[in-house]
Amino acid sequence: MDVPACMATPTPTQLSPPPKGPKPPSLLNRTERSFLDPKHCLSLIPRNRTVDPIVSWTSSISRRCRNGQLADAVAEFARMRIAGFEPNHITFITLLSGCADFPIGRVIFGASIHGYVRKLGLDANNVMVGTALVDMYAKCGRVDLARMVFDGMVMKNSISWNAMIDGYMRNGKVKDAIELFDQMPERDAISWTALIGGFVRKDNFEQALLWFREMQLSGVEPDYVTMIAVLSACANLGALTLGMWTHRFIMKQDFRDNVKISNSLIDMYSRCGCIEIARQVFKKMQWQTVVSWNSAIVGFAINGHAEEALKFFSLMQKEGFKPDGVSFTGALTACAHAGLVDEGLRFFDEMKRVHRINPRIEHYGCLVDLYSRAGRLEDAMNVIENMPMKPNEVVLGSLLAACRTLGNVRLAERLMNYLSELDPGGDSNYVLLANIYAAVGWWDGAGKIRRTMKLRGIQKKPGRSSVEIGCSIHEFVAGDRSHAQAESIYAALELLSLELKPCGYVPETVDSNVLLG
Repeated sequence: MDVPACMATPTPTQLSPPPKGPKPPSLLNRTERSFLDPKHCLSLIPRNRTVDPIVSWTSSISRRCRNGQLADAVAEFARMRIAGFEPNHITFITLLSGCADFPIGRVIFGASIHGYVRKLGLDANNVMVGTALVDMYAKCGRVDLARMVFDGMVMKNSISWNAMIDGYMRNGKVKDAIELFDQMPERDAISWTALIGGFVRKDNFEQALLWFREMQLSGVEPDYVTMIAVLSACANLGALTLGMWTHRFIMKQDFRDNVKISNSLIDMYSRCGCIEIARQVFKKMQWQTVVSWNSAIVGFAINGHAEEALKFFSLMQKEGFKPDGVSFTGALTACAHAGLVDEGLRFFDEMKRVHRINPRIEHYGCLVDLYSRAGRLEDAMNVIENMPMKPNEVVLGSLLAACRTLGNVRLAERLMNYLSELDPGGDSNYVLLANIYAAVGWWDGAGKIRRTMKLRGIQKKPGRSSVEIGCSIHEFVAGDRSHAQAESIYAALELLSLELKPCGYVPETVDSNVLLG
């Protein structure tokens, strides 16, 4: 049977790649497109040649794995075995990758595949299968089994080492990751990025930037994935100067027009408060994706430019982009900041009814914030009590802050029942409730909170702040005088206090009097 060349099943070493993300508008003309139509493809395979059935089975399994249908892929694998066909190493890699990409509850099946390949000796003697096993176990949270497979591999390549390092970082084993990194015979950009990206995922942004500096000193050139991790660290630290230096560095690289890099730049500038530079990055992009629009919408919203955020939300749809959950998060945030309660409720209803998007906790959090900022605290509490999932600290903290602003002690006490169950050891919400009591003069309530914290062994964590000077991050703790320039810093603060007092500034001392007295 003739098989069109463009429909030919891939060989074991040429499995079809997973579907790519959105592409820029096609520049193909009608004639060019006609040659890509299967009806017009010429057969490049001889009529008497048949496709290897193992390739066909593996291709079918791969397609199901890529679509997240692992159960169907397993069933197809079982049918392949019943039909009498032996899987090859590509079949095993495909199934193991499916377990790694969708790891919840998949480790048992992955372990059974491990048993199968072990009988064949592929886990130790085939570097691709061994690496796939390391990646699968690491992503399923069994980094101990990943290391066992890694140590048993007869031959390892850089991908094997990188998979193990990434597995350690993914599972919070930083010390083990660094030790293994130091043992690597040769480190490439992916090795360094595994460490840098791992620190970013664990919110250790200062360490991520320190390792990026070490990478530069080593002479290894970063790739675009490295720079995305660095930009994320800058965004989370609010390190604008370092972020701008990173931007200049990127502009000298071949990947400067990479759409993911541009999206990260928009996010970094937005979170550092430079929304106009973020707008310029967006406008200069050769083409945008939904993520690009979302970054701009959320950026405008968090910087208080509600009108611009909603304008972009409307414009993205006119440009043919379908809004997703993040788009609506941005729109709802904009409405909350601008006090547009009815508009926000309309967006929430439109998201569910028109776009068939199931609201996530962040959408309910936006509703709570929307009502809270408008002073409709009971409506906000009603959302919390009726949402289909348990509220988190962010959702509850939003309403608790509004209770402090409006002096609503009774509602704050109701919220503490949720917070105590959610995070019994957390100090911030206890402190906030004590401040609410103190603000309205309920000193008995404030004292009760202090005694509760003491009984539960909860200590008030000292406040921290940071400032970026000359691409370096300086962190300060309340009352700390360990900084090398502490004398100059406190002298400047004293001078500022003297200048602010005539303007009516009064330092807030509620926390220390109530909780530390």
